[in-house]
Amino acid sequence: MSQITRQHSKRYWMPKDSLLTNRIKSVGYALKGAWLLLRTESSIQIQLGIAVIMTVAGFIFELSTLEWVIQIMAISLVLGIEGLNTAVEKLSDFVHPDFNDKIGFIKDISAGAVMFVSIGASIIGLLIYLPKII
Repeated sequence: MSQITRQHSKRYWMPKDSLLTNRIKSVGYALKGAWLLLRTESSIQIQLGIAVIMTVAGFIFELSTLEWVIQIMAISLVLGIEGLNTAVEKLSDFVHPDFNDKIGFIKDISAGAVMFVSIGASIIGLLIYLPKII
């Protein structure tokens, strides 16, 4: 086994560390992944911008606790599914860098999931804010 493979395996297989140490490492990897998404993916940057605008709007329109919970869940779901879509796309490109109909089908399904969640979040936004505006 090469040195690179051995080091790579150690990162993902952590048998000797305590539960707390493993959790701390996991949070570190998650924060790194979130930072990579924010730094490199324009779709996440756009979604985060919308999330900030909606959060400011929530303060302006004095959302109830329930409205905040629903809005935060919708924002989190959109960002999370967008992140998973990016992971599917990156993994697909890694596995099969050339054009492939099956890979395209997988990517389209992943993008469709983002669309469903985004439509749902938009409807939630309309249900929360339209009565406050009208």
